[in-house]
Amino acid sequence: MELIIFIGLQGAGKSTFYQQRFAATHVLVSKDRLGNNPHKQRRQMELLTAALAAGNSVVVDNTNPTAADRMPLVAAGRAHGANVSGYYFLATPREARARNQQREGAARVPDVAIYATQKSMQPPTYAEGFDQIYTVASDAGGGFVVLPLAR
Repeated sequence: MELIIFIGLQGAGKSTFYQQRFAATHVLVSKDRLGNNPHKQRRQMELLTAALAAGNSVVVDNTNPTAADRMPLVAAGRAHGANVSGYYFLATPREARARNQQREGAARVPDVAIYATQKSMQPPTYAEGFDQIYTVASDAGGGFVVLPLAR
């Protein structure tokens, strides 16, 4: 059982990456799927805990820009005996804005949100409790290049 925590700007390709790599094997937990729920953080933790308690592998697909944002997720994974991995998406604000412009409706976020996330972004570290950390970059063919981050 594993918990995968995505870290990256809006429009960095996180949801596409989930669909390509993990949709068949991992439960998706994302605040984007919670609509207008006024308690998104609490509900996300409930869904995550329930999925892990049931023995499911989980991907948390949010920006998760700070160590403080990731801390309760890592703690939940540890509490349920999951292997905890971080996937850090290396998209620049320019790349994220370009992908975001291709989105429609509520999926498109204001550019200011991308810049605000970039301003608070803290790259993940092993000191946070991750078993593995990977960097993810888009390649020229629309795919992804995934590399392990050395300890």
